[in-house]
Amino acid sequence: MIAARPPEDDRSAARRGGSKPVGLARWSRASLRRTLVLALLGGMLVASGAALWSAWRTATRAADAAYDRSLAGAIKAIDANITTAGGGLGVELPYPMLEFFQLTSGGAVYFRVATEDGLVEIGNTDLPAPGSDLPTGRPRFRNASYYGEPIRLGSYARELKPPLAGHEGRPRVVVQVAESMGPRHEFRRALLLEAGARNAALVALALLLMALGIGWALRPLARLSAEVQQREPNDLTPIDETSLPREVRPLVQATNHHMRRHQQASEERRRFVDDASHQLRTPLTTLATQVAFALREAPPGPTHDALTAIREQLDAATRQVNQMLALARADSMELRPEPVDLVALARDLTRQWWPRAREARIDLGFDTSEPTLTMAAQPGLLREALSNLLHNALRYTPAGGHVTVRVAAEAGQARLSVEDDGPGLPPEELARAGERFFRGSGAQAGGSGLGLAIARAVAERHDGHLRVHAGPRGHGFVARLDLPLPPATT
Repeated sequence: MIAARPPEDDRSAARRGGSKPVGLARWSRASLRRTLVLALLGGMLVASGAALWSAWRTATRAADAAYDRSLAGAIKAIDANITTAGGGLGVELPYPMLEFFQLTSGGAVYFRVATEDGLVEIGNTDLPAPGSDLPTGRPRFRNASYYGEPIRLGSYARELKPPLAGHEGRPRVVVQVAESMGPRHEFRRALLLEAGARNAALVALALLLMALGIGWALRPLARLSAEVQQREPNDLTPIDETSLPREVRPLVQATNHHMRRHQQASEERRRFVDDASHQLRTPLTTLATQVAFALREAPPGPTHDALTAIREQLDAATRQVNQMLALARADSMELRPEPVDLVALARDLTRQWWPRAREARIDLGFDTSEPTLTMAAQPGLLREALSNLLHNALRYTPAGGHVTVRVAAEAGQARLSVEDDGPGLPPEELARAGERFFRGSGAQAGGSGLGLAIARAVAERHDGHLRVHAGPRGHGFVARLDLPLPPATT
C-alpha cells in the first residue's frame, strides 16, 4: 500500500516540529495591522452587544417604572372616589383624569372596581383577576392579555370603611387599571435605538482612533523595513535598535546575530576559496610543467601519446578547477563596486580571445553603438563571466563560424551578449541553461557545465540576470548579461 505524501508546506512544518492548525497558521501570516484591528474590533463588538443588552434591560425597567407610576396614579384617583356611605359600593369616576391618562399613555385604557368576592363590579368586569395573594394597601403590576391584546395590569386592594351593608367583617375593594403595551414598546424601542446609535458612533470613533494609533505605533517597523531594503546586498552591519520599540528589539537582535553569523560564514568561505585556489593551482601548475618537459624529451611513440593524453586531461582538470573556484568566488566574494566602462572591458577581453579564435578558425567580432557605458561593478567578476561565455561560444562553434560580442544599453539596463552560430540548445533545454553542472544533449566531452552557471551567479551578484535564447532565425545561441544601470547613466 502506498501512503499519500502530505504537501511540501505541511511536511516542512512537520519537520520544524509545528502542529499548528491550518487556520491558525494562515491567521499568523496575516498582516499585523489587520490582526490587531480584527481582534480589537471583535472585542468592541462583543462589548457593544453587552452594552445594548444592558440598555434594553435598563429601558425596560425605566419604561415599566414610568408607566406603572401613571397606572398607580390612576388607581389612587379612582380609589379616592369610592364611597360606602349609603350602604352600597359607589364610585364617582374622575372622567377628566381618565381621559388625560388615556391621552398620555397613547393607548387603550381599561378599569374595574369590584368587591373581592365579586358580588359588586363596576367598569370592565372581564379584566383578568388580580389573584388571591394581592396584598392590602400596596399596588401590584403584571403583564396580562385582554381579548388577545397584551396589557399592563395594575391591581390595588384596601379594606372598605365603613363596610357594605349585609357584609360581615371588613371586606376589601379591588381597583384595577390596565393599558395596552404598545406605548411601552415604542418607548423601549426609542431608548434602544438611541443607545444603538450612540454605541455605533463610539465604535466608529474607537476604530478611527485605533487605526491611527496602530499606524503610529507601527511607524518604526516601516522605517526599519525601508532601511533594510535600501541596504546594499553585501551590507551586513548591525541594525541600530536604540530607536525601536521594546517589543521589536528581540527580533532586531536576532537578525543582527544572524547577520554576524552569516558574515563569519562568508569570511570563512572566502578564506577557504583563497586557500583552495592556492593549494590546488600550485600542484596543477607544477604537474603541467613537468608533463610539458616530459613531452619535449619523449620520443614519438606510445609514451609520447600517453603524455599527450595526460596533458589534455590535465588541461581539462585545470579548467574545471578554475571554473569551480570562480563560481565559489562569485557566490562568496565581497563586492567592492568601482566604476567600470563595460565597452572597454568587453573590447579588451575580445582582443585577448582573438588568438584562440584564429587557432579555431572562427571569426570573433565586437559590436557596439555606445562610446562608453559606465556602471559600478566588480570588474574581475564581470571579466570572469564574459570569459566563460566566450569560451563556451568558441568551444561549440564549428570552424568557419562566427562569434560576436555585443554591448548595448536598453530599457535602463546594460546588455553584454555573446552570440554564435553553433548548434545551440534544443528549446526544451533552454530553461535549464545556467544550472550548475547542466550540459546539453549535444555537448562535447570534457566540459563541466559550469560556464553559464558562473555567468548567472555574477549577474545575480550585480542585481542582474542571465538571459539565453536561440540566435537570429532560430539558429545558434545567444547568452546575455542584463545589468541594471544607474539612473544618471540611463
